[in-house]
Amino acid sequence: MKRSAIATATAAGALGLALATSASAPAATTTSSEAAQGASSSKTFSMVRSSAAEVTGCLPQAKANVKITPIEGAERMEVEVSGLPANTEFDFFVIQVPDAPFGMSWYQGDIQTNDRGRGHGKFIGRFNIETFSVAPGVQPAPVVHDSPIPDAATNPQTAPVHQYHLGLWFNSPADAAAAGCSAPNVVTPFNGEHNAGVQVLSTKNFRADSGPLRDLIP
Repeated sequence: MKRSAIATATAAGALGLALATSASAPAATTTSSEAAQGASSSKTFSMVRSSAAEVTGCLPQAKANVKITPIEGAERMEVEVSGLPANTEFDFFVIQVPDAPFGMSWYQGDIQTNDRGRGHGKFIGRFNIETFSVAPGVQPAPVVHDSPIPDAATNPQTAPVHQYHLGLWFNSPADAAAAGCSAPNVVTPFNGEHNAGVQVLSTKNFRADSGPLRDLIP
């Protein structure tokens, strides 16, 4: 056999061995970042009636179950609420502390209940020990709403402030009053138009300085 033929045969044999080895070996299906993500466990916890709801004695069966799951570059948070008024809209926030005056707060979205007072929300964002707000300097801010609670025209300067708690508010003061949770004239800024009702659920079952998001390490 000529040298070129020997070289060709040797290369072909090596290729065949490599293919056979790769076929018999387990396939590498995840990257190192995916493996690290898979090692991060999901977290489940409950939300309880807010202090405002407890003071009035309203909605004794109200509660929520929360599950946070790591995904690529963020987290997915699923919230299941129950024991609330039927066919009612609520507003969901990440907050600094669970009780008034709540500190820095971040609007996530809405949860609508069905005719049995149950609802589901799914939110994607940064929900872990790194969740924070920061304002290195004072700047003009857009004023979109001037009543009933007007927007600030500038932001306050602040170093990084972490938010590890969750809260759920009635979207309407009238809905809160109908549920016996407040007087009809109690208005809070916790919806898109800043005319929400009172808080109904929170994570006050956790310490004020150690809300449930703090336990999640990205």
